[in-house]
Amino acid sequence: MKINPSKIRLDVSTVCQLKCPSCSNAGGLIARHLGAQFLKFKDFKKIVDSHPSIRSIELSNWGEIFLNSDLLKIAAYAYKNKIVLNAINGVNLNTVSEEMLEGLVKYQFGVITCSIDGASQDTYKIYKRGGSFEAVLTNIRKINEFKTKHQSALPKLRWQFVAFGHNEHEIPRARQMARRLGMEFYVKLAWDGFSQVRNKDLVKMFSGAGVASRKDYQKKYGAIYLAQKTCSQLWLDPQINCDGRVLGCCVNYWGDYGNVFKEGLIGILNNEKMNYARAMLLGRKEQRDDIPCSRCSWYKQMKKSRAWLFSRKGIFKTV
Repeated sequence: MKINPSKIRLDVSTVCQLKCPSCSNAGGLIARHLGAQFLKFKDFKKIVDSHPSIRSIELSNWGEIFLNSDLLKIAAYAYKNKIVLNAINGVNLNTVSEEMLEGLVKYQFGVITCSIDGASQDTYKIYKRGGSFEAVLTNIRKINEFKTKHQSALPKLRWQFVAFGHNEHEIPRARQMARRLGMEFYVKLAWDGFSQVRNKDLVKMFSGAGVASRKDYQKKYGAIYLAQKTCSQLWLDPQINCDGRVLGCCVNYWGDYGNVFKEGLIGILNNEKMNYARAMLLGRKEQRDDIPCSRCSWYKQMKKSRAWLFSRKGIFKTV
């Protein structure tokens, strides 16, 4: 089956101003492998003009989208071409101009996930190092003011709260604040290693999965937390880096399947290397060293437990 997606993931920034301890960006890995760079408007236009089937683009991945000075032009061009832009993967919303905040409303961004891991500055700054809790709330209120001004329901705002041991006590308060701000609220399980959860019963109650850690999730469900959503990106909404390298998924930063500016997106999505990667994720092909998935810890866990992805009528899930 030829892959010709209506949705893609196109990172507009691999640069972030914060230094979150568990993030590969803060440790310099992203800059070394993908470069510290921004998507240029001319390159965004080239991708849009060359692929008329694209109707939705996820802009956020490794960096902070609002640091890209071309973002307002990108948003205006997407709106002109009836393409919905999202930042579902997440933004920190610390540094953004008022013109851009209004542009999110004028140009009808779809969904924006605000990564806010605390309900006070004292707690927030422990993980969001270099960030300002009050600046984030101020920017959210401004977006809401512009939504009222333009009589718009968009963008939809989501408060993502990554649960740690140092911030778990603020989950109920954060949820209340989100409700007052008209935001959806959800708790995300943290990568194991930094500030381990202490009150597991509390986090279980708010996580929506009945568990307090990714390790517990795997024990309970026999599946890797978020693997279904991430690995299926190779079929449904492939990840592209700022410079055109097709990464396949939002986790991969160490290898690619080709460059969209040199080879064209549809050709890459249907080439031998990409198809082999999909077959590996389905458990139909053996691991191959030139496939980026081979270096992924999630793939290694899938292989060890034989928890492969499989498809049925276009629906992907982990078994």
